[in-house]
Amino acid sequence: MRDFISPVAKLVEGRATERRNWHITLAYIGEFPEERIDELHEARRAINVEPFRLRFDRLEFWPRPKVAALVTATVPPELQRLVEALKGQILAAGIEPEQRAYRPHVTVATNARPFEVLRLAQSATIDWDSFELVESVSQPGGVTYHPLKQ
Repeated sequence: MRDFISPVAKLVEGRATERRNWHITLAYIGEFPEERIDELHEARRAINVEPFRLRFDRLEFWPRPKVAALVTATVPPELQRLVEALKGQILAAGIEPEQRAYRPHVTVATNARPFEVLRLAQSATIDWDSFELVESVSQPGGVTYHPLKQ
């Protein structure tokens, strides 16, 4: 995937997202007490992941966050079921999950300048059969993402 994203990021003006920060968010939790992280790991183990394939085939400008996002045309039903299962676990933990429609994407540039949707001549396909819990950490240079270890 890295051989695909790096050239795509160069198609737009903006600050390229560092490779170590490329990710696809399944569900956003927000602030969560550290002493309850074990609950999240337990909930993660309770979720069955059906294998699925994502096909990234376009680059979009999202005006509100001013990002260039690599996106898919469709959300596979297996991925939608996974997202809904995660939202159920988040709700059970006492957190209101996001209500907006789920759109898998990879942010390839921040502070991007507006551009029309770019349909890519070649798409990237990813096969998935698992996920992990990741913490976003704000730092002076921006946000970094770290897998949560139990």
